Amino acid sequence: MRAYRQFATVYDRLMEDMPYSDWLRFARECWDRYGIPQTVVDLGCGTGSLAIPLARSGFQVFGIDLSADMLSIGRSKWDESPQQAIRSSAGAIRWLQQDMCSWELPEQVDAVISFCDCINYLTEEDYVEAAFRATYEGLKPGGVFLFDVHPPRTLQRYADEQPFVLDDRDIAYIWTSDLDSERVEIEHHLTIFVRESDEGPSHYNRFEEIHVQRAYQPKWIREALARAGFGRVESFADFRLAAPDDRSERLFFAAVK
Repeated sequence: MRAYRQFATVYDRLMEDMPYSDWLRFARECWDRYGIPQTVVDLGCGTGSLAIPLARSGFQVFGIDLSADMLSIGRSKWDESPQQAIRSSAGAIRWLQQDMCSWELPEQVDAVISFCDCINYLTEEDYVEAAFRATYEGLKPGGVFLFDVHPPRTLQRYADEQPFVLDDRDIAYIWTSDLDSERVEIEHHLTIFVRESDEGPSHYNRFEEIHVQRAYQPKWIREALARAGFGRVESFADFRLAAPDDRSERLFFAAVK
């Protein structure tokens, strides 16, 4: 549950190919199914790559993240948005530095999302259960919690396919992974090189990051959601409203209070 530090400054550059539009589409399809919200919490919002387009669409969004650096970048992106001219007809974002295991707002909200495998960063069962309880308490009756996770097979695939390398002109990285098969917990080691300037001799700043994720069995996740109080839980896979199977790379859950 560590906060990103220097990584925040290059996060958007490294994540630019992530399927943000697919997450947004999936959320809208689920909201068509469970009820269109007005207020939405983006739990583990990072730099706001989902929170900002949701607010532009008219939702009242609360972006919650543990990292002050991530939130600062998200706030700057929102403040500098070219949507300023139509801001009066758009929604709004309130940025909050909170732990996803104990987050709270003065009032309950209609929906909570937590995408981009945020739950996998909770590496103890107690942490996951705490996050589910906090989310249940933060939702209005009938509110829906949408989130995705990497299943065990995806972490195994990362371990099998590593190392990963990126070598662009302005940024590069070497990414290796170590898997603890018993805990189904993977430790990602990233050595990142960022070009300091396009002018003059090439000079790169180097820094290192370690990120740890743990995968949980789908049955345990459903049981943990039920223990938190959620009465209706459905699971899907790979950005579609279709049941998961043994080949699914990313699992989605919809839990209704």
